[in-house]
Amino acid sequence: MIKIRSTAGTGYTYVTRKNRRNDPDRLTLRNYDPVVRRHVLFKEER
Repeated sequence: MIKIRSTAGTGYTYVTRKNRRNDPDRLTLRNYDPVVRRHVLFKEER
């Protein structure tokens, strides 16, 4: 289980699962941020 935080500066986070064998580096995904009401980049947080 990991948290991914919005890079838009809103502090919005998603909680998701990650396979560490397939993705050893930090994960970045484009997801919807409801605070700014658009898709932005979300980066993995430890």
